[in-house]
Amino acid sequence: MPLSPRRAASLVSLLLLTAAVGSTVAGCRRAVRPDLGQDRTVEAGVPVELGSREEGAPAVTWELGDGTASRQAARLSHAFARPGTYTVRALHEGQEVGHVQLTVVPRPVLRAVPAGAQTVLWVPRLRGSVEPLVDFYERLIGPENARRSLEEAPLVSLLLRGLYGGPGGVVDPEEGFGFFLMPDFDGVVALLGVYEPAEALDAVGRELEEAGHTVMRQEDGSARVVPEDNGPPMLLFEDRGYVYLVVPESPDAPEEGEPVQAQLVVSPDPEVVRRQVKGLTGAGLSEEPLLGELRGKVAEGSAYLYSGARPEPQEEPGPVRGFFASLGVGAGAETMELDGFLASSRPLLRGEGAPESALLEQAALGPMAAAQLSVPPEELAKLAFGAPGSPRRERTLERWRQQGLDAEALLKALRGDVAMLVYFDAPAFFRNFIRNKRPEPKGTVVVEAGLTSAEAVRKLIDQQLQDTSLRYTTQPLPDGVLYRTQVREQPVELRITEQRATLLAGELLEGRPRGDVGAALRERFGGAAFGAGHVSVMVDLGRLRADLQAPEEVPGVPAGQLDAAQAFTGALLDQLTPLDSAFLDFSLAEGGARLKGRVSLRGTREVSR
Repeated sequence: MPLSPRRAASLVSLLLLTAAVGSTVAGCRRAVRPDLGQDRTVEAGVPVELGSREEGAPAVTWELGDGTASRQAARLSHAFARPGTYTVRALHEGQEVGHVQLTVVPRPVLRAVPAGAQTVLWVPRLRGSVEPLVDFYERLIGPENARRSLEEAPLVSLLLRGLYGGPGGVVDPEEGFGFFLMPDFDGVVALLGVYEPAEALDAVGRELEEAGHTVMRQEDGSARVVPEDNGPPMLLFEDRGYVYLVVPESPDAPEEGEPVQAQLVVSPDPEVVRRQVKGLTGAGLSEEPLLGELRGKVAEGSAYLYSGARPEPQEEPGPVRGFFASLGVGAGAETMELDGFLASSRPLLRGEGAPESALLEQAALGPMAAAQLSVPPEELAKLAFGAPGSPRRERTLERWRQQGLDAEALLKALRGDVAMLVYFDAPAFFRNFIRNKRPEPKGTVVVEAGLTSAEAVRKLIDQQLQDTSLRYTTQPLPDGVLYRTQVREQPVELRITEQRATLLAGELLEGRPRGDVGAALRERFGGAAFGAGHVSVMVDLGRLRADLQAPEEVPGVPAGQLDAAQAFTGALLDQLTPLDSAFLDFSLAEGGARLKGRVSLRGTREVSR
């Protein structure tokens, strides 16, 4: 039926009214729709801003999805304590007006360290990293000693309880732990990733009070800590999921006799650190360019050390740019490996090399300790006399000139290689032990330095011997001279030839098989250690244990007493230390120098007799 004009006008009016009402309702809903942003990834402990920025925006109800109580506000700042995926919902009058999915990941420890930090030692992730480090440390020094020393370190007790104390702790095992130094603060700062900052601060405060310190809690949740010995006050605070303990260094005590005004000592202010931590934005130390450059040069590990060279403004920058190293524990917590790289802006040691020691090429096998320096002669001179032009070097040269010695000629006589080998003499040890009832070390030390000329060295030796009461003899050799004497009833020989100076202290190494000791050490420890251009050192207590057990008979020692002495000394050595061997090697590399090291505990290998 066709509409009359009046009914048509009424219908149009109704439609317009309906559209207006719908538009108004829709407009109201848009006005309360908060700004949640896109689904994204955020860091645990770091506040997330949610909601409308417009002034006077209506409040909504926030359901955060992490177990915390719902809140009502137009805008919300919330930090998610634990990693996971959370759906945040905004409700208005019971109806959802928006939601967003947030993936919360652990906050890396280096993002919690200010970019200005000069040195930092850290464990990036507690779970899976701390346990092997603690196991190795306990094996190395004993469980009880390890427990006492670890409990004295800042925040470590809380860390260990968080890892070994079961569920419900406040420590986040997926986040990190570390120590760092700031160039404008004399002291150390410890930090630890936690789930519940307030509970963590309370737990640390209780531990400090139990240790005898006075803890003064502040309204903002932080605490001032007065040490038991009345040293400089410490500061305990939390920031974005990490707990910090700032420990100032105790100032040096004034010397006796100083004026009273000079004895006024100002302690380092821990607030300097808090301001830098609170003002930290962005990536912190984690995106330091030099650190990123060095990461690829070093193996993965459980713990890391980084130090960046930051000269004072008035100082000229030196060649060293920084150092980065990793520590890794092997299976069974029986070995710890060190891998480090020292970055430099120009070639270290002036880019010069030095030969491998001739001593290591042909020597008695089976040393219990070995060391080699293969560096340019001038670098050896710096170690002995000081840097050119330094007061120490000038004093040394002047003292030698007064004695009629030409120190410069001696420096030119050095070839750049020095080596030392130490051997254990088990038969002599047991004879002395049975006779004197004391376990005194017995053995032989061989030290050798390469020479380009013997004249300056012989002149120095002759001068030194004339000025002492030491009794000695000399024996001409076809290619040099041999000096003999006794020191503490031990024979000492010094052989000077045109190519080397060799000192032998102890009994002659007769009856031991000889061979290439350097090659054997390189095969054992890898790389080019104990070779040309390397500074290497090794201590082998596994060899010492084998040498103690090797003799089946010793002339002059009854078999029963030998067996008892071997059992006693073996048990005593095992009780003193579980160390099997320790090794460290430094060598030049493109862009700087490489540092390698290894500590092995007993049981990691068998030493052949």
